[in-house]
Amino acid sequence: MVLGLTGGIAAYKSAELARLFVQAGVTVHVVMTPGACRFITPLTMQALTGQPVLTDLWNTGSGNAMGHINLSREADAIVVAPASADFLAKLAQGHADDLLSTLCCARDVRLFVAPAMNRQMWGNAATQRNVELLRADGVTILGPDSGDQACGEVGQGRMVEPEAIFDMMMAATQPQVLAGRRVLLTAGPTFEAIDPVRGITNASSGKMGYALARAAAEAGGNVTMVSGPTSLATPPGVTRIDVKSAAEMAQAVDRKVAECDIFIGVAAVADYTPENPAPRKMKKRDAPLTLTLKPTIDILATVASRAHPPYCVGFAAETEDLETHAQEKRRRKNVPLIIGNRVQDAIASDHNEVVLIDATGAHPLPRMDKLALARRIVAEIATRAGTKPT
Repeated sequence: MVLGLTGGIAAYKSAELARLFVQAGVTVHVVMTPGACRFITPLTMQALTGQPVLTDLWNTGSGNAMGHINLSREADAIVVAPASADFLAKLAQGHADDLLSTLCCARDVRLFVAPAMNRQMWGNAATQRNVELLRADGVTILGPDSGDQACGEVGQGRMVEPEAIFDMMMAATQPQVLAGRRVLLTAGPTFEAIDPVRGITNASSGKMGYALARAAAEAGGNVTMVSGPTSLATPPGVTRIDVKSAAEMAQAVDRKVAECDIFIGVAAVADYTPENPAPRKMKKRDAPLTLTLKPTIDILATVASRAHPPYCVGFAAETEDLETHAQEKRRRKNVPLIIGNRVQDAIASDHNEVVLIDATGAHPLPRMDKLALARRIVAEIATRAGTKPT
């Protein structure tokens, strides 16, 4: 990809943005305007990317007179961060008087810009006209944010933070393998009430389910997530239904399942629930407490047993004999795919390692962070469910 920097104090944030892309395995070619070089040195960006930094339209370092065009041809995307008011005006009017603006004019890949400027410059009528022209031309505008500015004023115009730009770009460039598909999934733990203040739950954080919801939405899916109690934020583009108990989750799934093409049961649903929860808080006593538990509804098996079921995917969290238990669970619930993981590898962690279990056997995926893993799993589901990338 090409990372462009224009003149602005926010250029220092671009060093972190470059580092994030490099860590994700992206080859980053940095192009800087003369103004950008006054705020951060090309040497800094070269050290972070391991690639020569380009600053001159007349010397692209490629030995090719058309190097300014070739660079955009080799890239998967171009992001300009920070993008000054002057640069936005150049883009909107099609000017090409330096290397970065020429690259943007000669591109055939997606262009993202992260504006950064004083609040009054951002609010200026001309700037807003230019932004609307760029949106109409298919340029993706990232931000800006609102907050403290280098000039001492407060307002909209701050460049979006590098982590947010990275996340938005990675999301926007995912293959649309679920375009037009309706996805229903469950996430998080359930809470089975013993009395109004106590209950039975588990250590699930909900992170894997939320990552899968986000990845499915990034892939173009129309995603509905039925979530047990968590403090996690709803992923962009996902419709969230909050529930507490296994019974409530089963009811919510039953209401929505007829509308979905793919069902993914990620939630750590309680297997048992108190048979007679107390209507009032139970007082502590010296005598032992005996609870009578009854089985909860098996949501995945119920969905899979429908006359015309969606493509069903389940999860199996095991402490031992993972592949054996996961394959048995797949057959018993009659689903085409089970994602197996070891409890000790996943609970309360931002990383996970899973095995895909289907009728042909076990297919392990390497350990990685849960969002990257979710994107891999979504790609596998899309292929197995018969969808094609766009």
